[in-house]
Amino acid sequence: MPITEYLVNNAKNFKDDVALVEINPEVEEKSRMTWREYSLIEPGNTNSVRKEMTWGEFDKKANRFCNLLLSRGIKKGDRVAILLMNSLEWLPVYFGILKAGALAVPLNYRYTAEEIKYCLKLSDSSVLVFGPEFIGRVEEICDRIPDVKYTFYVGEDCPTFSESYDELVTYCSTKAPDITLSDDDDAAVYFSSGTTGFPKAILHAHRSLVHAAKTEQAHHSQTKEDVFLCIPPLYHTGAKMHWFGSLVVGGKAVILKGTKPQWIIKTASDEKCSIIWLLVPWAQDILDAIERKDIDLSKYELSQWRLMHIGAQPVPPSLIKRWLSVFPHHEYDTNYGLSESIGPGCVHLGVENVHKVGAIGKAGYGWDVKIVNEKGEIVEKGDVGELAVKGPGVMTCYYKDEKATNDVLRDGWLFTGDMAREDEDGFIFLVDRKKDVIISGGENLYPVQIEDFLRKHSSIKDVAVIGLPDARLGEIATAIIEVKDGENLTEEDINDFCYDLPRYKRPRKVIFASVPRNPTGKIEKPKLREMYCGESVVAKQNEIK
Repeated sequence: MPITEYLVNNAKNFKDDVALVEINPEVEEKSRMTWREYSLIEPGNTNSVRKEMTWGEFDKKANRFCNLLLSRGIKKGDRVAILLMNSLEWLPVYFGILKAGALAVPLNYRYTAEEIKYCLKLSDSSVLVFGPEFIGRVEEICDRIPDVKYTFYVGEDCPTFSESYDELVTYCSTKAPDITLSDDDDAAVYFSSGTTGFPKAILHAHRSLVHAAKTEQAHHSQTKEDVFLCIPPLYHTGAKMHWFGSLVVGGKAVILKGTKPQWIIKTASDEKCSIIWLLVPWAQDILDAIERKDIDLSKYELSQWRLMHIGAQPVPPSLIKRWLSVFPHHEYDTNYGLSESIGPGCVHLGVENVHKVGAIGKAGYGWDVKIVNEKGEIVEKGDVGELAVKGPGVMTCYYKDEKATNDVLRDGWLFTGDMAREDEDGFIFLVDRKKDVIISGGENLYPVQIEDFLRKHSSIKDVAVIGLPDARLGEIATAIIEVKDGENLTEEDINDFCYDLPRYKRPRKVIFASVPRNPTGKIEKPKLREMYCGESVVAKQNEIK
């Protein structure tokens, strides 16, 4: 069945139940509060920062937008791009597109005007839905995107070069159109995160989306009573596919527009959230805020919070041990996935395997995995090789890029580009990205291993390890270290701390600076290479792609 059937069923069975809640602490102009004033509001009192939508309203909004698209001649197979910040409108827009038989094309809200133009052209999008944060960027390119027939603006004060979504959908029918969809129909075009180059367009069918929903619910046992707190951007497969677990059971989800620790804890308490997916930096910030006593946990009701899980990046074991010492009643899970495998879940740790923290886990629900060498042969346990996955959530292709598709899809297997090893118990440990491996004096160095070691230092907030060109060794391991506020570190301190590392793994250069991460929490290593490593290393990375 298509993913839209879940929404239809929820609207029928849970019409008046709350489906989505939006919490927006950054409403200083509307609520006359700063974020700090908001964080000090007594739990339970949210005033104007809160909006909600029932399942019945959700379905009607999706139908209205679907009918607007159909009235403009949008037909099955057309592409409709979404450029919105997280909001109550995001998911109804997404499902309205799917109900029309069109393909949803979510865009990264950090894209520049030229990147937006590139992605619209690559995906063959004929409609763009955008919000107030993007007026300038869209206006800059609106005369240079001739294939985009319509732009719909979501928000107040519609710019003259666009049409108002809010006004137009008011006059559209709330009745679902008679459009037949199947598992095999194309559903969405997502874009790779760009951590290894310019984003590729990833085509998925409804089958992929449905399998993501089933996988998420199978892994985390969502029930109707669970409340999911959604913080990451909805344009990314990770956030949306985790929410799909709530979609399956008709559970409530809370969209929090902000990542400050006080906001997360307060929202979890006020909305009785039971499942929260965090990125590594957010979890670290929460623990730091608790240690600094910026957050007094005794003021909040958090007994219902049963599961904290993390994905999108390697997770330092020290972080989870620290987390469970503060929240000992929490279940914990690590989720691994790619946009090419429709987000998280193709590998997951499992809440029953907390003793294996550090591993990404085993094959997820409905998935197969293997670790292979350069010849495609399965490696021995303990040896490092490339991780490959196979299952119903694998992408159809890289849209309009046959060569790139053939490079990663072979006999139904998706070759992830991630280097991994399997231990004696069958648990998979991520070693590093294939493209990020540093070859220093003939030795392969895996940056994630060095990063995990350095994160154990109590004064280090974040760290990234990259290769720096070296005339003698080819490359040397270079650590970019972000120090916690109020702490001081020197290169000598780091060298002393790394004494327990094998000599060849120790960073040969240390740079104290901030560590850039994209909205899904991944370290932006291409940006770091460009900043610190010079054009030669960037060129080398491009050759490997």
